[in-house]
Amino acid sequence: MAEQLTGLAGDRVLLGRTSTAERVSDILRNRISEGYFPPGTRLSEDGIGGALGVSRNTLREAFRLLTHERLLVHELNRGVFVRVLTVEDVEDIYRTRSLVECAVVRGLGEPPYPLDGMAAAVAEGERAAVENDWKAVGTANIHFHRELVALAGSERTDELMRSVFAELRLAFHVVDDQRRLHEPYLARNRELLRTLQDGDRRAAERQLRTYLAESLERIVEVYRRRVGEESAP
Repeated sequence: MAEQLTGLAGDRVLLGRTSTAERVSDILRNRISEGYFPPGTRLSEDGIGGALGVSRNTLREAFRLLTHERLLVHELNRGVFVRVLTVEDVEDIYRTRSLVECAVVRGLGEPPYPLDGMAAAVAEGERAAVENDWKAVGTANIHFHRELVALAGSERTDELMRSVFAELRLAFHVVDDQRRLHEPYLARNRELLRTLQDGDRRAAERQLRTYLAESLERIVEVYRRRVGEESAP
């Protein structure tokens, strides 16, 4: 926890002079999305409040907002914890992703498309792979899909998917072999980017739909195995 709090203290400047629960929740959501707080982590009010320099009431309101987004859970007499997802949660995340991301690609209109953000995320993932940092590859993958959603030019869609992608990171934590999970998507992201650069949104939508279905199958397989291991005597 000490390492996470050190990093969190660096986000204090993002609060500015008008510190609000919404801004604190934005910071914590982003940190969850980047993988700093794994599922089951207890979030210390004193530690996080001190790192960010915010009041207990502000922090509790931020926790409440993130609990409403299903990223945190409050346990009576124990505190606030990063939520541990169920198989059903993961299936719902991917159902939402498929509905939103495929609709974004389908509605792109005529090329060329503004793909610099997606291209930067692809490069980010490839650099992380060279450094054998598979957690960072997973973060780059989330950045790639966040940039894809941003092609819709909709603040509401961006806001919706920020929470979904933060939940997705929680799902990634359950997979014990991060390289096996993330490595195939380096090539898939590059392929999807190339298809969009070619202006073929119909082919891109087909690729994306298959991509998400296979990713779901992969993660659910791991989840079901973990559930079986934990329930075994």
